[in-house]
Formats: sequence, structure tokens, C-alpha cells
Amino acid sequence: MKILAFDIGGTNIKYAICNENFQLSDKHTIPTEAKNGGQYIINKVIDIIEQYDDIDRIAISTAGQVDSVNGIVVYSTDNIPYYTGMMVKKIIENKTGIPTYVENDVNAAATGEAKFGAAKNTSDFICLTFGTGIGGAIYLNDKLTGSSAGEFGHIITHAGGRPCTCGGDGCFEQYASAKALVNSVEKVAGKSLNGFEIFKKENFNNTEIRHAIDSWIDEIIIGLKSIIYTFNPSLIVLGGGIMNEEYIIELIDRKIYKQLMGNYKNVNIVNTELGNNAGILGVAYEAAKL
Repeated sequence: MKILAFDIGGTNIKYAICNENFQLSDKHTIPTEAKNGGQYIINKVIDIIEQYDDIDRIAISTAGQVDSVNGIVVYSTDNIPYYTGMMVKKIIENKTGIPTYVENDVNAAATGEAKFGAAKNTSDFICLTFGTGIGGAIYLNDKLTGSSAGEFGHIITHAGGRPCTCGGDGCFEQYASAKALVNSVEKVAGKSLNGFEIFKKENFNNTEIRHAIDSWIDEIIIGLKSIIYTFNPSLIVLGGGIMNEEYIIELIDRKIYKQLMGNYKNVNIVNTELGNNAGILGVAYEAAKL
């Protein structure tokens, strides 16, 4: 079986070919250009599909709340405008004739980690990904819980705080997403740096930038504590490209257990094992069942 799998985020679209053994090849990353809206993004995906021959399944992991049974984006914030209501499965199948599976990006990443990565052989865990926003997924009894459950990026960590794309104020992702870190660093550095550049030695060793990083990690911990006190999970998997930086998980480990009540300290907080491939592998795993 030959699956063409996509992972649509607010910043980049990643895609690759996945075989029946869930091995990836022909991997690519292109800008999402999210500001152009949902239809523009789906047209880009279709253009890519049409470049390939002999594809058996299309698998799409995407930002937004997704009805995976019908392949519809039921809600999206303004991170991707005009995406709410997009009938992704129907549009792509009508255009290509290829069976298509669509899932929320963090749900797909959680499935990937459960089947192939950090949560393998674990029946219950929480997954969060940090990027343009913060996504979440809840895995209980070896399966995802609810298509729209785990919207952790929009729990309120600062009442009356920064306005969010969801229409609320003070949401977790406005303070603890990778985008929030980039914005904080730009204020002190006087220039725009992406997540990778922030952790380069010359920037990471800058006192003001390091302070911005540490303050951002404190914001992550605020949200994680609320999630831990709500679910008392044994495992939390943190994903998103920026979480490849070991300093982040090390500082979380040094700080968070000192702040938790005793009977909540058994939680293990780890980085994704699959990195940016988690969502692609997870959604390919589900598409293979079609």
C-alpha cells in the first residue's frame, strides 16, 4: 500500500510517502501560507497529490477541530481563516478519486506516538504539541477520547489576558506556544528569530533571550499543572519542532515536580520520539484501515 500523508500546520505543510510497513520516504516541507485561507491550502494539497502516481490512500493531519468520520473541519480559529466547515475528505476524493482520511493534527500525533513512539504500549496518556498554537489530545483505554476533546491551547491561564484567535482572552497558547516564544524574543532581541535560531549558541547565551526562554517555560508549566491536576496522567508527551530542544524538557523537569502536590508527581513528561513525523505516521496508520 502506498499512502501520501500530509500534516497541515499553521506555518508549514509536511508531506511524505508511507508504505505498508509505515516507513516514510520522499519527505517534503513547504510553507502553509495560512493567511490565504482554507481553500487555498486544500488546493495546494491537491496540486501535490496530482504530482504522484499509484497512490492508494490520502491521509491528512490538519490543524482545527475535525470530524474524522466525515473528514470535515468543524471549527478552526483565525490561524487558518475560512477553514471552518471545509469538507476536506469530500473535496479531495471528488477531485482525485483516492480514498482519503482526515484527522486533527494532535490526535494524529498522539496516534503516531501510541503506535510507534514515546507512548507505545501505553494505554493512557496526554499529548500536547507546541507550534503556532497549542494542540492537545487525550488517549484513554488505547483510543482517542472525543474528536474535539483536549483543546488545551484554549484553557485560560491568565484571566483577562492577551486576546486569542479563538475570541477569548488569556488562553494558554497566547503565552506558551512556540509563536509566543518567538514574539517574546523579538521584543528583547530587536529582531525576528525562529524557534531554531533562538536556541543557537550565540542567541541562547544572550542573557535577555535566555530570560525570555525561561519565562516562556514557566508559562508551559502553568498549563501543564492544570492538565495534571485535571487528569492525573502517568504520561504526557510534548511535541512540536521546538520541543526537540533538550533544554526545555530539562527545565520543565527541574521545576514542575517542586510545584506539584505529592500524589501528582508520578507523571512522566517526555519529548516525542517521532518528532515531526508523529502526525504523518498517525494519520497514515488510520488511513491504512480504509
